[in-house]
Amino acid sequence: MGNRPDELRALLDSVAKQDGDPVQVVVVGNGSPVPDVPEGVRTVELPENLGIPGGRNVGIEAFGPSGRDVDVLLFLDDDGLLAHHDTAELCRQAFGEDPRLGIISFRIADPDTGVTQRRHVPRLRASDPMRSSRVTTFLGGANAVRTQVFAEVGALPDAFFYAHEETDLAWRALDAGWMIDYRSDMVLYHPTTAPSRHAVYHRMVARNRVWLARRNLPAVLVPVYLGVWMLLTLLRRPSRPALNAWFGGFREGWATSCGPRRPMKWRTVWRLTRLGRPPVI
Repeated sequence: MGNRPDELRALLDSVAKQDGDPVQVVVVGNGSPVPDVPEGVRTVELPENLGIPGGRNVGIEAFGPSGRDVDVLLFLDDDGLLAHHDTAELCRQAFGEDPRLGIISFRIADPDTGVTQRRHVPRLRASDPMRSSRVTTFLGGANAVRTQVFAEVGALPDAFFYAHEETDLAWRALDAGWMIDYRSDMVLYHPTTAPSRHAVYHRMVARNRVWLARRNLPAVLVPVYLGVWMLLTLLRRPSRPALNAWFGGFREGWATSCGPRRPMKWRTVWRLTRLGRPPVI
């Protein structure tokens, strides 16, 4: 967003220090000018904020249609930095060894405490963030994606703007036969934050949850999935303004177009279940 120039420079420095072949870098200014960047870093300045998935999709296309000019794309939040110098090499090794591996989710840790928040471990059993595993979704601000995935299943859903766009892509990738790994040894340092700091958080989370289900789930699972999430939301006892915003987003999700509907195969539902996260939770 152009308002964290020092953090962006630290991130770019951490990418430049990666072992092995140099990593090509594109910085997307999502509706804002791009601060000064090191020589060799490409920049794209968008006239308006397209949202998180829209901005990332522009970054993908900067490497050719569906990113085809490269084999793998890393997506890194501008206020994070790579903790170790071997992350790029670990990515190359992981994708080279497993031809069905489509996406890697990095571990996010606070730079001062080293703590990984539970919400940053993309599985239900999140008590041990140091355990790597197969997972069913990934973290949008710290990941690596094989560009063949984009060519095969499409890009992130622009209309989501914020929230759940990663799960939408993950479900489509899993339905196409790709695997997703959470790797605790690939670390992005990022300050501990609460997602509710975004003013649109509660509305977008609810609206996009409905869109996610309508786009991707077999019809019989849509009400089950959304019913479970409504119950979980109520159990968390949000404030009345937050709850009003959530229900407003929930209604919006039903009243507006969710985009193309491509329900996943039942064998994908079974794969998600075997991986510990059936698509009703």
